[in-house]
Parts: sequence; structure tokens; C-alpha cells
Amino acid sequence: MTKFTKAAFAIGRRTLGVAALSALCIGGAAATAADAQEKVRWKVQATFNTGWPALGDPIARVAETLDAATDGRIKLKVFEPGKIVPPLEITPSISNGNLPAAYNYLAYDQGRIPSAVLFSAVPFGMEPWEYAAWWFEGEGSDLAEEIYHDVNVHPLLCSTIGPETAGWFRTPIEDLSDLEGLKIRFSGLGGQVLNRIGASATLMAGGEIFAALEKGTLDATEYSMPAIDEILGFHKIAKYNLFPGWHQPSTSTHLLINLDEWKSLSSSDQALFEMACTAATMRAITTGEALQGAQIKSFPEKGVTAAKLPDAVIQELKRVTLEVMTEEAAKDANFARVWESQKAFHADYQIWKELGYLPRDFD
Repeated sequence: MTKFTKAAFAIGRRTLGVAALSALCIGGAAATAADAQEKVRWKVQATFNTGWPALGDPIARVAETLDAATDGRIKLKVFEPGKIVPPLEITPSISNGNLPAAYNYLAYDQGRIPSAVLFSAVPFGMEPWEYAAWWFEGEGSDLAEEIYHDVNVHPLLCSTIGPETAGWFRTPIEDLSDLEGLKIRFSGLGGQVLNRIGASATLMAGGEIFAALEKGTLDATEYSMPAIDEILGFHKIAKYNLFPGWHQPSTSTHLLINLDEWKSLSSSDQALFEMACTAATMRAITTGEALQGAQIKSFPEKGVTAAKLPDAVIQELKRVTLEVMTEEAAKDANFARVWESQKAFHADYQIWKELGYLPRDFD
């Protein structure tokens, strides 16, 4: 080997050594940075059973997604309804820091935050894709954050699904007077509308409804989409499932996070939570839409009749809804702001919907 060759060989060895050392340092730094990221271990209270498709399972999807995306660095331990706190106590528990997060139906906060119900379900309001558009592209998320940050809570949309049914009844509803005196389980603003026309609407947890129907404590009930109502067994007692779900054209559920916990997350972890919830929202829409047709097709073999409310009944319900909404807006400034935002968004969206989409009246 010549002197020149020996020198070149020595230089090459030194260069390789430096490169290897540099790679080792860079890799070590990357590993150190990854190790330095804090683990997230949160208990999360669910409002709906995580086995319920579209309504309850989105939070399970969020937990699975975050676990997989972070190789187990972020783990959410999801508890079934009532296992930590009752539904009506969820937001206060998050607000005061006793609970880091929950998958919650914001309408349950209506008693303390009147505008909260508008982020969950509005009679004659937005359909799911329209609500999602308002939340992400309109003023929805900004308004929700402003209102909930005041109580030390950060909201993320994690699910929106299609309309509930108008309810399960023992006899058909052919006239508005058929609702008078009816003992019915109904939630949110829709319940206020029914009370206004003479029904006796009461809020009741999903797990209590079947027994109340069976005992006659309730004459009728609404709860969710047909595929979820099937799980709860309403069809065994009330044989008329009526449509459309005028009181909830969409149902939206959110991940609520203690604001201090949210701010303590890195920006990258906040982005992960946002992406996981956005993905879960999309899957909630697709899951909900996929299941209902087959469910309704199964009604005849169970002795169930699917029927639509008469147009005259729907028009009267809409008239009374406007009365209730106007009165609620007069009582609370935030309610008025959110409702005005939704109405303005809907007015623009309706132009597109009526021109852009087929009427589907020729099928």
C-alpha cells in the first residue's frame, strides 16, 4: 500500500468515525427528545355507553387512535356512564379539576349554561354535515370555546350523527291533540316544545327508559337513532316508531377537557387530540348513516310500524319551537348569540343545499 493510499485510508476511517458518531448523537438526541415528551394518563367519563354505535363509540375510537399514534404515550381510560360521576355533574367535575376529561352531551349543562344545548341538538336545526361545517368552518368552535373557557373547560367536537326518531309510541300520532297529556321521555329544547303543547315531557337516563315504559310510568319515549333504540328494547313495548326527528336533526357530542390540562399539553399533543376527535366525528357520521336503513327494514318482523308525522303536526311543532327559541334567547345573551350564528350559517347553507343537491323526490 502506497503512502498516498495509506493516508486516504486513514482519512476515510476518520470520516466514517465522525459520521457514525454524528449519527449516534443525532439519534440519541431524537430519542432523548421523544423520551422527554410527557405521558398522558387521563380518566375519561363517557355520557353514552361505548358499545353504542355512532353515539357512544367515538370516544373509544379517540382513545384507540391516540394510543396507537403515540405508541402508548397517550392513554385515555374511558369509564362507562355513571362510573365516576353522574351525567349532570360531569362539567362541574372537569371545571374544578376533579376529572381531567369527559365525552359529554352538552345539553346536560343547559341548567347552568343555557346556550350549551345549542351545541348538542336544536329542533328544526342543522343536519350533521351542516353542523360540522358550522363548527369547523363557521363560528361554532370559537363560540363554544369562549363560553366553556369561562368555566375552565375546553371543548372538542367528537361526534355528530343524523336525526333521532320522533319517538316510540303505543298508538299513532295523527293530530297535535294526540300529544296532549302524554307522559313522554324527551330531552332538551324538544321537551320544552312538547310541554308547551300540553304533553308531560321528562328527562330520563337511557338505562331507565325501558322499565318506565314497561311499568306505564311513560307512555312514549325518544332517545336516539333506530339502531341504538333497538339495543334499549323500546320496540318490545311501543310499536309505533315515528319520523322525522324534528327535535334533533343532528345530535352532537364533545370531548371536554379541563382547560388547565389542555394548556399543559404541548402544541403537538393538542393537535393529536384535535385530529383524533375530527376523525371520530367523521366515523360517527358514516357509522350512523350506514346502520339505520337495515334496522328499519327489520321492523315488520318485530311488529313495529314506521310512520311519518302528518305535515300539519310538524308545522305546528315548528311554530311552537320558534316561540320557545325566541323566549330562551331573550333570557340569555349567549343563547341569543349562538342561535343567531346558527341561523345565519343555515341561511347561506340552504342556498347551496337547494341548488346543489338533487331533491330525491323521484326515487
